Amino acid sequence: MRTVRFTDQTGYVRRGEWTDNGIVVNDATYDPASVDVLPPCEPTKIVCQAGGYMDHREESGLDDRPERPELFLKTPNCVVAHGDAIELPPGRERVEFEAEFGIVIGEQCRAVSEEDAMDVVAGYTCVNDISNRDDQEQERNWVRGKAFDASLPMGPVVATPDEVPEDATLSLRLNGETRQETTREHMIFSVPELVADVTELITLEPGDVVATGTPFGPDELGEGDVVEVEFEGVGVLENRVTTR
Repeated sequence: MRTVRFTDQTGYVRRGEWTDNGIVVNDATYDPASVDVLPPCEPTKIVCQAGGYMDHREESGLDDRPERPELFLKTPNCVVAHGDAIELPPGRERVEFEAEFGIVIGEQCRAVSEEDAMDVVAGYTCVNDISNRDDQEQERNWVRGKAFDASLPMGPVVATPDEVPEDATLSLRLNGETRQETTREHMIFSVPELVADVTELITLEPGDVVATGTPFGPDELGEGDVVEVEFEGVGVLENRVTTR
């Protein structure tokens, strides 16, 4: 199942199933083009993995395989929905896209084993980890570089794990041109390994997201660009880039 949050024509927030025939809520069907799609979940925090694929680590000058996931945080102010604008931070010259998929947590959890990790996973969603390299390269903890407003497009749905193949393809298109592409098989750490590692010290709440890292190919965004992240089984997250 692929679930979506949206605001209908009356302004009421609803949750439905995204199908080939539209968004189904009870006995009603909504045209996705006629509603405002919301972020598919409401995270209290987003725990992000840096360098989740070896090809991206290598292009970043890191040729070693990490012993454990390297983590940083994004905050709720970063989250924007499918169809919303990515607003470039003012005065910054190098802002880049990073295609990822996010693990959406379904229940409060702490100290989850790898064997039990999938029990707390509600599903997966598309994520675009927009990164402000101007500040990131000057910071130790990447707050300005990663946690600025509208720096985490996410959606359009949460797809349950059975919808997403073990070798699912993750890709990003910039203005229609494929710029990133990989599969889950190339992840350094698996989904259960990530969930177990994060929850060793951090309590995750329902709706929290673990962003799994990006493959080779992050590059700069400019005003007017249209960026699409596609994750097999989830769908396509599309956003347009604007400036203030």
